[in-house]
Amino acid sequence: MIRGLLVAALVLANVASALLIVRDAFYGVRRFDDFQENLGIARNVLTARLKKLVEAGVFRKTAYRQRPLRHEYRLTDKGAALFTVIVGLKQWGDRYGAAARGGRPMDLVDRGDGRPLDPVLIDTDTGRRIELTNVRAVAGPGADQNTRSFFERLAVNKTPR
Repeated sequence: MIRGLLVAALVLANVASALLIVRDAFYGVRRFDDFQENLGIARNVLTARLKKLVEAGVFRKTAYRQRPLRHEYRLTDKGAALFTVIVGLKQWGDRYGAAARGGRPMDLVDRGDGRPLDPVLIDTDTGRRIELTNVRAVAGPGADQNTRSFFERLAVNKTPR
């Protein structure tokens, strides 16, 4: 049990530090030393996280100087797709995090006119706002049998008796 808790904590720490790296990339950070300075992550840990993020296709590593060889890390399309995840976590932190007591530590603004933005999830077909109360999860076309069974069990359990 203890080992399982330790593994879960380590996985969570890895995910958290990876998300912080991606978040900083959205702010425009690209170079190792800048990530390290902003995040305060040990150099060996940051090296390992960046390597994993490159292997996962979230970043691409490109040389910006040959002597000495230096690289920068740029988000790929796959990495840029994490923007909504980062914004969602930011909104959660703004509402429930420790910094929320003093006001939002950072705002998102329109690049064109500087107007503050209040992002929401919107269905592209209907334009309706997506909220927990108006959606449900169902097995999709790529679901395997285990996933289909899971959702079938959920549907049976929600049927009034």
